[in-house]
Amino acid sequence: MTISELQTTEYHTFYSNYLALVPKDLSLIDGFKDSSQDIIDFFQNIPAIKLNYAYANEKWNVKEVFQHLIDTERVFQYRCFCMARQDKTSLPGFEQNDYISPSNAKNKSLESLIEEFKTVRQSFIALLNSLNDEDLKCIGVANGNAMSARAAAFIILGHYQWHIDIIKERYL
Repeated sequence: MTISELQTTEYHTFYSNYLALVPKDLSLIDGFKDSSQDIIDFFQNIPAIKLNYAYANEKWNVKEVFQHLIDTERVFQYRCFCMARQDKTSLPGFEQNDYISPSNAKNKSLESLIEEFKTVRQSFIALLNSLNDEDLKCIGVANGNAMSARAAAFIILGHYQWHIDIIKERYL
């Protein structure tokens, strides 16, 4: 399954910028597997002095951005799971800023963030491996909007690229 199969009715337009960053011919499972090491390598290659750097007041530092990516993957994995299981419960929104301070990311080591990422990513891959194409097409409601299980997964791939591009542009 590739992103080119995704219909615009499967996600809110807010996510279009993320989805536009996913290569059209990339399969969903390969995207999750192949990007895992790339993400780890990217964060491991950031100079230690930059890990606590924020480019402006009220902006997250690099470790907080990484934590945000991990947290968002958890939320969207749950959304993917619920949609694939045809749960008709309307899922709540996700206020990303409310999660950063209590995460204590600025005091975490890069190594602990990488381990957390690996665990969350392996869990998402296991979920995706357990689903078939029909499961992934199931649509539910998240934050008041329709979303398919596959859209929730593809959004994560683009979300990482979005933030990596921002880190390259504004932090390094």
